[in-house]
Amino acid sequence: MTEPLFPHGSLDEAVAALRKDLLADGGPQISTMRNYRFAILPYRPQDEFKLRQLIRRLTDELRSEGWGVLPISLQTLLLDRIRATGQENIDALIARERRLFEKDPERALAHLRDKIAPHIEGPAGIAADVGRLINAFADENPDRADRTLVLIGRAGSLYPFFRSSALLKHIDGKTRNIPVVLLYPGERKDTTALSFMGELDSDRDYRPRIYP
Repeated sequence: MTEPLFPHGSLDEAVAALRKDLLADGGPQISTMRNYRFAILPYRPQDEFKLRQLIRRLTDELRSEGWGVLPISLQTLLLDRIRATGQENIDALIARERRLFEKDPERALAHLRDKIAPHIEGPAGIAADVGRLINAFADENPDRADRTLVLIGRAGSLYPFFRSSALLKHIDGKTRNIPVVLLYPGERKDTTALSFMGELDSDRDYRPRIYP
């Protein structure tokens, strides 16, 4: 049996490395590109609650140092999008999914994907909601880009409807140069490849730094 590429203790190391780079002299150093301040912190899906604890601790520390920290829940944005379609549509979607599931679970999942994906994909989908929240937060914290952080979490709720690489692509250039960290449930396959939830094929469509 081969050793895993990223050992069990690496989540603590990743958060520690992120903390160090955020608090670096001269401002956050989470990216080598000054005008592309994105980073990804991958973690095993089964470590979700450990991640939340570590991120909560980091957030509390940053806020005590005078930082503005904006947590964004992709789960909340997804549910808001679904609710906006109306209760009648939601009830019909649930009923149809239940009927299909009894015959073929894979077909039921495909039906949900076909119905939900159009509401969340593309530049006008969840990415637009993320951009709106970031810009509103930036307006509340003018001239503080070096002491402001956006943490995008609960990405697992988008599986299997939406790839996080697409999210980052659509918000690029719309974050007011504020440091943005995506908390990524999945597996890191090599230096630049990530598998969302450890289920999808490895995606190399990532420009940000991947921690640790």
